[in-house]
Amino acid sequence: MLKTKVQKALNDQMNFEIYSAYIYAAMSAYAAEKNFPGFANWLRIQAGEELLIHAAKFEKFIIDRGGHVDFDKIDKPKAGWDSLLAVFENAYRHECKVSANINALYDVAVAEDDKAAQQFLAWFINEQVEEEKNTDQIVQQLKIIAENPQGLFMLDQQLSARTFVPDPTMSAAG
Repeated sequence: MLKTKVQKALNDQMNFEIYSAYIYAAMSAYAAEKNFPGFANWLRIQAGEELLIHAAKFEKFIIDRGGHVDFDKIDKPKAGWDSLLAVFENAYRHECKVSANINALYDVAVAEDDKAAQQFLAWFINEQVEEEKNTDQIVQQLKIIAENPQGLFMLDQQLSARTFVPDPTMSAAG
């Protein structure tokens, strides 16, 4: 059974992951509106990962531990940026915030002596290393390109190759 503090922290993070999906969906729409379908694709897949993998893992873990899932109101995300670089700088800062949240959640699990939650959160700690690296890599590439149209179109084409890979541990049956 989940302790009250752990359950609340897990629900808070689940809702933050849903909010993350909402942010990435807004970023994807921005890129699509600017006629960069590859950037839009990468961001839309990121939105899917946040909702269908990350948030879903929290939901499943809470239920598996006999807890109560508490969906909260999701704030409206920002809807406009000055450039694709600004989009990905925001994405990188957001991933750093997610990492900080996960680390704080891990600290709650340690303080509450919830070893199952600590083990569960280890996956997210490792995942955040990849999330920060991927968004920062695109930021750095966009800085190198520096609004060079040819470079932007090449990176857009590269990002269009990303595909959504469902998490095999998540099944419809729960």
